[in-house]
Amino acid sequence: MNGVTYTPDEIARLFKVSKHTVYELIKRGELRAFKVGNKMRIDQDEVDRYKGSMKTSPSRGVTGAAGHAHSIQLAGSHDFLVEHLVKYTALQSSGLTIHPSYIGSLEGLMMLYRGAADIAAVHLLDPSSREYNLPFIRQLFVHERISVMRLASREQGFITAKGNPKNFSSIQDLTRKDIIFVNRQKGAGTRFLLDSMLAREEINPVLVKGYENEEWNHLAAGSHISRGTADVAFGIRFAASQLGLDFIPVASEQFDLVFRWTDHNTESLAHLLDLIHFTTFKDSVSNLDGYNAEDLGKIIHEHR
Repeated sequence: MNGVTYTPDEIARLFKVSKHTVYELIKRGELRAFKVGNKMRIDQDEVDRYKGSMKTSPSRGVTGAAGHAHSIQLAGSHDFLVEHLVKYTALQSSGLTIHPSYIGSLEGLMMLYRGAADIAAVHLLDPSSREYNLPFIRQLFVHERISVMRLASREQGFITAKGNPKNFSSIQDLTRKDIIFVNRQKGAGTRFLLDSMLAREEINPVLVKGYENEEWNHLAAGSHISRGTADVAFGIRFAASQLGLDFIPVASEQFDLVFRWTDHNTESLAHLLDLIHFTTFKDSVSNLDGYNAEDLGKIIHEHR
């Protein structure tokens, strides 16, 4: 024993995980702690042991107690990283299952607020502060126990046909008579961003041909460009890349997962955070076009 000890809060910062995860690891006996008075402490030797055990057994820490299955309800924005997390979790044979409902950032956040989901997937731009997600989260979740985890930064922009045959160059071109646009549904974070841009440029949506045409995910919107039923969509670079379309970057946005902790889901959510932080999940998404996953797993806000 080298005499160095840590508090659970310090361990959370060291591992870049939620405090809930640390307390759950201690509760499950996977991270051994001792008490000094009423305060919990973890030895440096124990930290080293735990880190080593995760390297040699990467799927450990996500297996349900006594082999019981755990189910997590996720609601919010559609994203390819979220899809990948759902599939990756299922392949771990951990007894943990994520059930996604891709209904848009705003509705996902409201489902979480109403207690109808465990996690919300969001990318909502606050027009006043120009900050993503946290202004909405702080307003809604005053008393609830929540953690906000950064999933990734991703590029949003205009998607056009290969070679950009209509020579589309900026948001002002959406008012051109020869441009047909395809939109995202109301409540989608992508729609929030587009509408804020239109307002900032003082463009009346009535002047945008196709503004009322809505799709529920990025690939569906981009597919209109592939089929020739629209000239421009607003979406993420990864969708354009998947469909072999051109992309005009406009903004880098923050995509986050909001965890709402209850007595019923604490173990399941802690297992999921273990999987994100201590397995190869981050490595598996590091090279996706249009994403920056450098801060993936970082807890950017907590209310306990």
